Amino acid sequence: MNAELLLAYYDRISDARDAVARLRLLIRDLAVRGKLVEQDPNDEPATRLLKRIHAEKARLAKTGIIRSEKIMPSVQGEEHFELPIGWAWTRWESIALKIGDIDHKMPDSVADGIPFISPRDFLPGNRIDFDRAKRVSREDFLRLSAKIKASPGDLIYPRYGTIGENRLITEERDFLVSYSCAVVKVMHGFIDPRFQFVFSISSFCREQAKAAENKTTQANVGIKSIQEFAVALPPLEEQYRIVAKVDELMALCDRLEASRREQETRREQLTASAHHHLNNGEDADGLRTHAQFFIGHFPRLTTRPDQIKQLRQTILNLAVRGKLVPQSPNDEQVSKLLKRIEAEKRRLVIDGVIGKQAALATIDESTLPFCLPSGWCWSRLGGLVQLVTSGSRDWAKYYSSEGAIFLRMGNLSRDSYRLRLSNIQHVSPPMDGEGSRTKLKEGDILISITGEVGLLGLIPSGFGDAYINQHTCLVRPMEQLMGCYLPQVFCSPFGQEQFDEPQRGLKNSFRLTDVTNFLVPVPPLAEQHRIVAKVDELMALCDKLEASLSTAQTETSRLLESVLHHALQASA
Repeated sequence: MNAELLLAYYDRISDARDAVARLRLLIRDLAVRGKLVEQDPNDEPATRLLKRIHAEKARLAKTGIIRSEKIMPSVQGEEHFELPIGWAWTRWESIALKIGDIDHKMPDSVADGIPFISPRDFLPGNRIDFDRAKRVSREDFLRLSAKIKASPGDLIYPRYGTIGENRLITEERDFLVSYSCAVVKVMHGFIDPRFQFVFSISSFCREQAKAAENKTTQANVGIKSIQEFAVALPPLEEQYRIVAKVDELMALCDRLEASRREQETRREQLTASAHHHLNNGEDADGLRTHAQFFIGHFPRLTTRPDQIKQLRQTILNLAVRGKLVPQSPNDEQVSKLLKRIEAEKRRLVIDGVIGKQAALATIDESTLPFCLPSGWCWSRLGGLVQLVTSGSRDWAKYYSSEGAIFLRMGNLSRDSYRLRLSNIQHVSPPMDGEGSRTKLKEGDILISITGEVGLLGLIPSGFGDAYINQHTCLVRPMEQLMGCYLPQVFCSPFGQEQFDEPQRGLKNSFRLTDVTNFLVPVPPLAEQHRIVAKVDELMALCDKLEASLSTAQTETSRLLESVLHHALQASA
């Protein structure tokens, strides 16, 4: 392998998705195809090795140590890949001492006994948690292990669920392997156990397992199928060279992985520190300067979409706390805005446009979550809107292929108020029916109030006739507050925390009174417009960063494939 080539490009390919994991897999795949080390014409050919294995198995069968060797179907005619000189095709059973499992009757568990190992006891890095495993009596151990027992050099091969997540036994100890696994016993002196392990976790072996799966309640692979897996067998001396090269390259992968973890940890610490200062500082002017610096340098700090999501939440958090745009002493005091809204609501009640609304909960200043900037004030949502209601039931009978749009929870969004319109249901509602009460208008805000509470939507201009069902709440702001500020409050971490608090019942739910008592930080109207404009600007930047990250990941993945191809084939 040309390690220098890999290292030269590593800074550019290390951010590729699963870069090191894919490198490890490719190393194993090339190893079992004879493309990792050079062949040596002085090695004993694999055909002779197979003859010696066959003779040894015949001898062991004659002495009663193993059963007579099975006649396995030939590999000839199957399409796999071209073998290097000196290699030979064979079946796994033909080069294993034995492949089998214990009797399928579950032994009784005991408090103190012999470990009974299954895949749930597997740990990362070819380790097994013997301490956590169930225990069986020594009598059951002796009875069941008489059929097959795993020893150092053998493989444990899970046949259910995590098929192919194998373990190589490296220590001598008494334990029993569950019948959910096959035990592959190695022919010591003929097959290097580590080469057999590399083969067992290669893509070539996994693909054969996938093709042999029995599609039952839980996918599984039978013992007979495992025995018949095709193996490209190298000479024994080459097996040793392959394993040595694999160890060398896996050590390189370990170093690359450690380097990436260190780099990612530094990025996360820097990003977390920036978010902490942005979300917890008190000096608004200083925070805005810090935010501008952070946003300007964010592309260098992020490699993952979840970091973009975190940035969006920070932007909204700054917005609703009055730390995203400067306050202006020339703005109309928000108290005057609220008085105008209150007067307008009284007029609408008198005119019969809206109903009289119930009294709202008093705001306890001692429980307020944060301090507001000068010129802002707290309000309950019910004091800012003309209507809070939920949709009607029994809409299914009005479903149609055309007509008005019927918005459901699947059309609402988490962390956004943009409607998702890829899957639209239409309805033909009856004239003057109860559903007309919730016919939607431009500027209406939708909130899911059952199940996944807090999904959002904002009705844009020109949307046309549309309705909602009983799982969705309609919030119609007063005309003065139409726009995106309230939806941004709902999307913010502060808003989402309120949605999470009062949920009740087996199915999460949010009452309409919870909606009307929603706590809202209200800035002057002019500042609301500045906040919305700044949020839109920064969210557009996030969109660009997200698109750029996606493009970069695609390009990095392509570069990774190219580098791996050339670096790993250099010595083939």
